[in-house]
Amino acid sequence: MKTASPPTPWIRSPGFDAAFILAPMVLPALAVVALRGYFDQDPPLPLWGWLVLVLGIDVAHVYATLYRTYADPEARTRHATLLRLAPLLCWVAGVALYASDDKLFWSALAYLAVFHFIRQQYGFLRIYARREPATRPSRAIDAAAIYLATLYPIVYWHAHLPRNFDWLISGDFIPGLPLWVERATAGLYVAALAAYAVKEILAWRKTRSWNWPKQLLLAGTALSWYVGIVWLNGDLAFTLTNVVAHGIPYVALVWSSGERRLPASTGRRGVYALAALPLFFGLLWLLAYVEEGLWHGLLWRDKAGLFPWFQGLPVLQDTSLLAVLVPLLALPQATHYVLDGFIWRLRRGDVAWAQASQSEERLAA
Repeated sequence: MKTASPPTPWIRSPGFDAAFILAPMVLPALAVVALRGYFDQDPPLPLWGWLVLVLGIDVAHVYATLYRTYADPEARTRHATLLRLAPLLCWVAGVALYASDDKLFWSALAYLAVFHFIRQQYGFLRIYARREPATRPSRAIDAAAIYLATLYPIVYWHAHLPRNFDWLISGDFIPGLPLWVERATAGLYVAALAAYAVKEILAWRKTRSWNWPKQLLLAGTALSWYVGIVWLNGDLAFTLTNVVAHGIPYVALVWSSGERRLPASTGRRGVYALAALPLFFGLLWLLAYVEEGLWHGLLWRDKAGLFPWFQGLPVLQDTSLLAVLVPLLALPQATHYVLDGFIWRLRRGDVAWAQASQSEERLAA
């Protein structure tokens, strides 16, 4: 008779989580630290780097939401109203903002993106803490630590504008934040991390167990956000630490949750089968390429060699037309931010999460 193994905090397995969720947060930041002399020079993002980091990870990961929503029969039933209304409301709001002031539109989209990035890190921390005793003080300290690990670099950025990099486009963040706000936030940041360290050490002394993925998640988040935004002041360093740490873990979570929810016995895993990984990623990259081709063909016109099939498009100049089409081009991104606020909610007893991560039954096998 098999005895049940104790539940673990890993989402899928130590190897999978380490390679595709934790390492993308840690390794790029460590590489930037090790090669600081190079990154201090603020080298431009090379074309291959743009293809890999921006198109291949940042833009492509947005479309992974499709697998978890519109392409998922369960999600289409569970979130039917949300899936119908979210794109429409995002587009209407975008048109209203752009028609009022195009800079206001880009600022709103940038801050929505920042919120989305921060909430993803909090979400991963909650996942890794899901098997810990859920005391209110413990959860409050966890939340303070992960939120300040991400918020402090953003506050620092605002207090030291302009920087040599931007979130979306030049001037999307609003300047004028006083330095005292940054210094006060730095104090809270240090205090939150200290409180977290004390709490975890006391928990270890009591249980003699260590939640490794949770500790590495917080450490990787703090390291990547601090190195890419505060410690260095270059576009390549920021893009490398920001995009990899966000996009790869997100796609890994989408793939893992989809693969877990399709029993192997059916033999119908579709794009989630290991043999179909090229198709899984290929669809994301194709959609990302088409989107970027439209952006560069209709607006930017700065990478003609990469998008020869889009050079025949007319360059948009009419203000009224821009107010309609720019929010439409940004719609996948905006919808991705909004939908993710609903589809990944972690609740006690949530069947979807029991299927997406290591359930008790799987651990006992």
